Amino acid sequence: MDRAGFASDPGRARGRLVPEEESSFRSCFQRDRDRIIHASAFRRLKHKTQVFVEHEGDSYRTRLTHSIEVAQVARTIAGALGLNPELTEAVALAHDLGHTPFGHTGEDALHALMGPYGGFDHNAQAIRIVTKLERHYAEFDGCNLTWECLEGIAKHNGPVVGNLPWALAECNGAFDLELHTHASAEAQVAALSDDIAYNNHDLLDGLRANLFTDEEIRQLPIVGTCYADVDKKYPDLDPYRRRHEALRRVFGVMVSDVIDTSHARIAASDAQSVEDIRHLGHPVIQFSDQLWAQLKEIRSFLFTQMYRAPSVMQVRAEVSAVVRDLFPIYLNDPKQMPAHWHSDIEAANTETALARIVSDYIAGMTDRFALQDHKRLAGG
Repeated sequence: MDRAGFASDPGRARGRLVPEEESSFRSCFQRDRDRIIHASAFRRLKHKTQVFVEHEGDSYRTRLTHSIEVAQVARTIAGALGLNPELTEAVALAHDLGHTPFGHTGEDALHALMGPYGGFDHNAQAIRIVTKLERHYAEFDGCNLTWECLEGIAKHNGPVVGNLPWALAECNGAFDLELHTHASAEAQVAALSDDIAYNNHDLLDGLRANLFTDEEIRQLPIVGTCYADVDKKYPDLDPYRRRHEALRRVFGVMVSDVIDTSHARIAASDAQSVEDIRHLGHPVIQFSDQLWAQLKEIRSFLFTQMYRAPSVMQVRAEVSAVVRDLFPIYLNDPKQMPAHWHSDIEAANTETALARIVSDYIAGMTDRFALQDHKRLAGG
């Protein structure tokens, strides 16, 4: 379909930190997406926790499968709204690159350890990865992404004001991302697609883990109606297919609501350009108020029944200890890190600089590598 006037135009992109000759057959946003897919940090998401630690089962989502699902949803919504699908997909694929091993549990532990050194934030770490830590290209560190892609990664959840995470402040000092404004509509789509994906797949993963039952989630808004629709159309469907049919309908309800609501909000805003979108002072990609209220009820259920389930909390405590044990070991003896980190270690002239290198290293670990290294170094 034709692109809307408020869509991000690759022909008008603001460029890259290191200028490059343009490709003859890929737009700049396509190249961003491709570089993210080929990044080492993206591959490592295969073995990083979404909710369940990677070794707990092969059927649960990991950060990689989650990111792919987010990108699929985001591209669908972008297409329906006339936005640029490649930029939307790039931001969606990159949004979790900065996650530590063990998901938010690992992030909480690392943030506490990094308290004296500026803290840790996974969104800012994603920026650090694509501007500094990926080191595959001859002419630059990172992936040298476009301004628009960096902007989307940095502020897809909204403007970033106040005390900036140090990793984001470092990037913003070199390439002003206008952090006080909202991001493009494409980045906003990526943010809402994240909500859609995890609200749906966490229900399925919780069912697989026997943390709750189909009948329990039938009491939830949206979900109950979808189960009833399936039961009416397929009265004798086996339980496994019934579950999937119902939850894919939940997916569809959320996607349709975002498309309809966002169409109306964009029309009401009278935005004619991507700059208009950035300076409206509010997001244009949103759920309806009614659906948002229903999703809050679903999220509350997942919080108590899944994210804070005793079995999940036990594993959270165990993996938090892994991060807490590893950090001082590397800080006190950084040469325990692989040889290709040693030049960075030698250049670190303060404890803060060294701590940030250790943080980079631990944040980049997969679940299994962190567990193996903990066993090797701490006897865990």
